[in-house]
Amino acid sequence: MYKSLAVAIALATTALASTAAYADDAPASPITVTGSVDLTTQYRLRGISQTDNDAAIQGGITITHSSGLYVSTWASNLAGAGDFGGAHMELDLIGGYSKAVGPVTLDGGFIYYAYPGVNKPYNVDYYEIYGSVSGKVGPANAKLGAYWAPSQSHIAWSGSKGHNIWIYTDWGLPISGTPFTLKAHAGYSDGNSSYTRSAGHIFDYGVGVDATYKNLTLNVSYVGTDVGRTDSLDWDGGSETGRAITKGNVVATLTAAF
Repeated sequence: MYKSLAVAIALATTALASTAAYADDAPASPITVTGSVDLTTQYRLRGISQTDNDAAIQGGITITHSSGLYVSTWASNLAGAGDFGGAHMELDLIGGYSKAVGPVTLDGGFIYYAYPGVNKPYNVDYYEIYGSVSGKVGPANAKLGAYWAPSQSHIAWSGSKGHNIWIYTDWGLPISGTPFTLKAHAGYSDGNSSYTRSAGHIFDYGVGVDATYKNLTLNVSYVGTDVGRTDSLDWDGGSETGRAITKGNVVATLTAAF
């Protein structure tokens, strides 16, 4: 019995070793799939609340090829002025290319914003072209990028067509030996769009901190814009006033990555 057991163990060990060796020899898949789910106290797009200062559940998934090409989708619930009277949802469809060039990473692509349930003639779907460069600046992680919405009728605030450009920078400073990273953001938008509205241009900002544990990240930030009290009336439309959704507020977001 003991001899038979020893033979069985030996055969099983040999089989496992062969399987492991085969797995090591097998080529790695050129495709990777990543994603995340967020629970946030409110969804702020470029500093302005899209959920009437209420909570949001968000999620996205990205399929990346080893060449650097990727496709992605992301969605969030909406409320108040942010939902345009539709199905209370934003759905983003994204395609792009990312490549490391020396010490920096270049990224660019196309993003289509869909708002299900908002039908013609009130359709507000639109698209943007984006690009960024990111890398290390001393101990900090830095990014500089832009999103450009070419002239299109669905984003016009006045007149037959609208356009918009958003230039932004993000910074992160990891605190060595801790799970914390200090974060800072600044953005500037200019154009004739439903985002800038009568203000014509908006400065948005955010400062906060990330706390990471395994695949979980908790971010707490103070986020806002420079939209003044008079211009903020243009963002009325929900139970919150335009002033409430454009001025600074604390936003907490818990992200689970997979």
